[in-house]
Amino acid sequence: MGDVAIPKHVGYILDGNRRWAKQHGLPTYEGHLAGYNALKEVVEATAEAGVEYISFYTFSTQNWKRAESEVRGIMRLIRRLFTTDIKQLVKEGYRLVVLGSRENLPDDICEMMDKAEALSAKSTRATLVMCFNYGGQEEIVRAAQRLIEQKIDAADVTLESFAGALDHPAVPPCDLIVRTSGELRLSDFMLWRAAYSEFLFLEKFWPDMTKDDVTGIMEEYLRRGRRFGG
Repeated sequence: MGDVAIPKHVGYILDGNRRWAKQHGLPTYEGHLAGYNALKEVVEATAEAGVEYISFYTFSTQNWKRAESEVRGIMRLIRRLFTTDIKQLVKEGYRLVVLGSRENLPDDICEMMDKAEALSAKSTRATLVMCFNYGGQEEIVRAAQRLIEQKIDAADVTLESFAGALDHPAVPPCDLIVRTSGELRLSDFMLWRAAYSEFLFLEKFWPDMTKDDVTGIMEEYLRRGRRFGG
């Protein structure tokens, strides 16, 4: 694999945790826990392949509609990531940034997110982009609101200035978006950054993902010829 062909930004839509749990006769929380553990292995393998930005869709703004017990379990895992696992991630050289709204989030999680971003700010191995309480359309609306707040002239609203108003604008467009569990849709993930993304849909549930899958994902990406409309 030559460096030129390696995707700079890979986005993962983590789908199938609940169905995996049901398939194994386990409570929903166990599916999310298994998915959480799979994420660690996938992130490590993706970084090893040379990918600089690794984004993952952990909780959408629509997920609040789920059962209260399920949401509570997800928040428990999120707190674990921000308090315990972040220390290990920093030790391993990862930087963490969070895309999404702070609306509806518990105050303690907002504080943990700020601390995690600050703690890992100087890490250089790879940037982990956590899409949490996130929706792609809402991110675009927030960008428009920021431009209005800056009182920018209409003529100065360009692709570049708009991209610069997104959540964490340094995060580049997605070269590749991977979704598990056989579903063939974006579900409001990275809409602005997905304009020229390659898509890869896998049949397996997210908790079954391993580093070997990452090898296959990279090989598939290398087989594709990206033309960006040209």
